[in-house]
Amino acid sequence: MKNSTLSLILVLFISACSHKTESNVTDIPQAKAAAQKAAEQWLALVDAGSYAESWKTAAGFFQAAVPQDQWGHTIAAVREPLGDLVSRQLKNAQYTKSLPDAPTGNYVVLQFDTSFANKKGAVETITPRLDPDGQWKVSGYYIK
Repeated sequence: MKNSTLSLILVLFISACSHKTESNVTDIPQAKAAAQKAAEQWLALVDAGSYAESWKTAAGFFQAAVPQDQWGHTIAAVREPLGDLVSRQLKNAQYTKSLPDAPTGNYVVLQFDTSFANKKGAVETITPRLDPDGQWKVSGYYIK
């Protein structure tokens, strides 16, 4: 059930991507840093159980693909059994202009080695995308 729920989150991310043309990113290290900051702020909301607020700050197409109440139920079912966050460390940050089955855009795929009270060896993958408003916003989240 958990794997199918997590897959659903990822599939919704991929299938709901906007087709608007994004501005060109010229400073990749700065883009990675800005995307990581946005992801960490978003993760702090999820860690605190502020699921409604995490939905409100997610990318617009994420909101269009996943209704707020569905997001709240889905993320609660996935995250709450894991327990409290123990640690989270960035493992990898990869800038890309394309993802499988997603439109061209500015993405940073972030992977964190994460430990929760009830799951010590998790890997969280968070994918911020540069939104048309010029802000990095989370468009995908997956826990393995």
